Amino acid sequence: MSQLPAFTLRVPENTESDGQEPSPDNEGALHSSFCELIEEQSSLVAGAIEMELQERSREPSALLPPLDPMATAGLEPKQGEQHPGYATTLRILANMPSHTIGRSRGAIISQYYNRTARLRRRSSRPSLQQLSHTARPSLRQYDLESDPTNATLADKQSLLAKELLSLPPAQRSQVLLEVPLSLEEKRSLRRQLSQRRSTPGLRVHSSEPTSPCAWCQDCIVLGCRTLWYRFLALIHAAQPWHYALKQISGRFGSSVLSYFLFLKTLLLFNIISFLLLLVFVVALQAAYPPAVASPRPFTGLELLTGAGSFTHSLLYYGYYSNTTLNDPSASSPSGSTSPSRATQLPYNMPLAYMFTIGANFFATCILLMYSMYHSFLKSYRVGSSTGVLAIKIFSAWDFKVVQRHSVKLQSENICTQLKELLAEQRLRSCPLSLPQRLRHITVLLLAWLLALGTVLGCVVAVYYFSELMHMVQQKQGAAAGSVWLQEGVLLALPFVVSLLNTLMPHFYNLLAAWEKQDSPEAEVYVAICRNLLLKMVVLGLLCYQWLSRRLVCSAKECWETCVGQDLYRFVVMDFIFTLLDTGFGELLWRLILEKKLKSKRRPEFDIAQNVLELIYGQTLTWLGVLFAPLLPAVQVVKLLLLFYIKKTSLMQNCQSPSKPWQASHMSTVFITLLFFPSFLGAAIFVSYTIWWEKPSETCGPFRGLQTIYQTPKVWVELLEESNPNIAWFGWIPQYLVENTVFLFFLTGMVLAVIYFNIQVLRGQRQIICLLEEQIANEGEDKKFLIQRIHCIYDDKVHCA
Repeated sequence: MSQLPAFTLRVPENTESDGQEPSPDNEGALHSSFCELIEEQSSLVAGAIEMELQERSREPSALLPPLDPMATAGLEPKQGEQHPGYATTLRILANMPSHTIGRSRGAIISQYYNRTARLRRRSSRPSLQQLSHTARPSLRQYDLESDPTNATLADKQSLLAKELLSLPPAQRSQVLLEVPLSLEEKRSLRRQLSQRRSTPGLRVHSSEPTSPCAWCQDCIVLGCRTLWYRFLALIHAAQPWHYALKQISGRFGSSVLSYFLFLKTLLLFNIISFLLLLVFVVALQAAYPPAVASPRPFTGLELLTGAGSFTHSLLYYGYYSNTTLNDPSASSPSGSTSPSRATQLPYNMPLAYMFTIGANFFATCILLMYSMYHSFLKSYRVGSSTGVLAIKIFSAWDFKVVQRHSVKLQSENICTQLKELLAEQRLRSCPLSLPQRLRHITVLLLAWLLALGTVLGCVVAVYYFSELMHMVQQKQGAAAGSVWLQEGVLLALPFVVSLLNTLMPHFYNLLAAWEKQDSPEAEVYVAICRNLLLKMVVLGLLCYQWLSRRLVCSAKECWETCVGQDLYRFVVMDFIFTLLDTGFGELLWRLILEKKLKSKRRPEFDIAQNVLELIYGQTLTWLGVLFAPLLPAVQVVKLLLLFYIKKTSLMQNCQSPSKPWQASHMSTVFITLLFFPSFLGAAIFVSYTIWWEKPSETCGPFRGLQTIYQTPKVWVELLEESNPNIAWFGWIPQYLVENTVFLFFLTGMVLAVIYFNIQVLRGQRQIICLLEEQIANEGEDKKFLIQRIHCIYDDKVHCA
């Protein structure tokens, strides 16, 4: 039976071209190029049209390839009759590059054989133009062994393996990755390559014998590469909670995963802060402890109150000395200078304390800004997510996963992501009508009025209760009552504040159920705003009271230590109420649903409340780092326990979200809220304390100074007195810190960088839109080409 001649459009593979390609904007050049292409294809098809018409009358319909009805709906005639050029169109479509994958393996192998041969010849010998006519190879030497167009599929595979074997290992791996063959065929090629390398008789004849030095060099390189890959795999596996985060993402989606990623980020910040304070302040003060009179015995209540034996310890500000540690001029208690310490360097503890706190806030600010920038690029630069669904379906599977449990975990993860994408598209396709929008806006206004009213009521209640507790503490101090009762009263205010912070989010959840937000994402954002407003206003009130009562507290001890103890109690009490809310809010509610109500539903993980608990606890840590240098260590222990407790409760007590939604921007929102108002508010509070508040007179590293900020000035004056040659050093704090010009310049540079990044993101979005439009235009070009081929076929039929 006759067959149509196969025709292909030969395009050179190299990207360099001598002439200039027609621009996509030049429609005339594109039209002329399409016309030339059509004429070329029609000249090849014209000789086989008659044979095709004869074959169609004899050829059974079962031999025709199956046709996709969606792809050919626009090509079929309206009356249900088959178009005369139907078979020709199928053959043209079958010869398109996108339809050859998986069917024309011989053509693909031949193409990559030619490419591999060119790579080998390009790297092994000079170009043909540089050789003389006598040295050029003859075309008569080409036969079936070297011409892959006339060979069978097995011969082509053998030729390709032989050419791959002659390439360097890097190019060989790259070519194997680029070959559009199945994994089984690539494995077959790799097996052939390994057999040829291992069998001496099957080696390439052109390869030279390997010397012992070259063999040792190859072994050393291969061993180093293997060790490097194992080291990279070890680093990847050593990431904290790598498997646990994958498990959470597979079962509960990206929305719940964003909470644990945020917790991991906070843990990193606190570890960095703790290491800075430990190395430069805490460890050195522990090496040279000050004299402490009559330390109190440990009773166990200090773990809750932070008072008692913890008062005069490394945990609080009042323990640190205001002297130069290891000073050579310092005398021993007997009055003589210690010769063993005279050879060591002195260490100014007040200066180190102040600059370490400043470096801690500066490093945290840099890390926060980098995290915001990285998260913003990751979540917002892609633009619309209209094509993500197809990418997830066809390109999301990782074929390197071979273990049964990992395969199950990855399939769950992909299914959850598909649910989130479909839910997002479903929300976009169901807009509200005008009456529904008006009713929804009215409900939102009433809910926000109730939320703001509850915030105001909570702030007033905290204010009056704190005043009452302050009066009770003064009366107990004057009466000299029981120590347990005095320290127990200290927990009353943290208890009330933590109770409000735990109960009010549940009230806001009732408001959210009444509001019926359009999407779960909007519901989470609204809950975060309300909880954040409540917590930040209460913290602002507490900061004002701590600074206003410093004179009353400093009558008996350091007011900085009193503030540090209050912040420690708030951190501990917040952790206790978080555990209680996890137990009663998730475990108890699950038992009630399963045992009493006989329901299969479980409580859902409240993202807004849990995230705001993390932000609230981190804000307390940043507020207290000046008054309690070891408070970041307490926060590290708290976050570690929270991760395992929350993960266990999530796996055992909670269900996946009933309305799946994609949390692509949640991490960016969490980091932004952590930066403002949490970090900026704590930085303002600490900066105000350093610049304006007077330190305690009897304790702490800054005793005897009017403000903490005077510490570098005093140190510079001492340096100028000891060595007048470094008098120029005094202009650094004067012109870089006190002068506002430098601060304005630094702020302008930061704003310029932010503006530049915003413009880059806008440009990336415009480029993405242009590329999407170009892809759509290429699809229209293919439709236009198929229509022109039909027209040419109709003209040929009429002329015949």
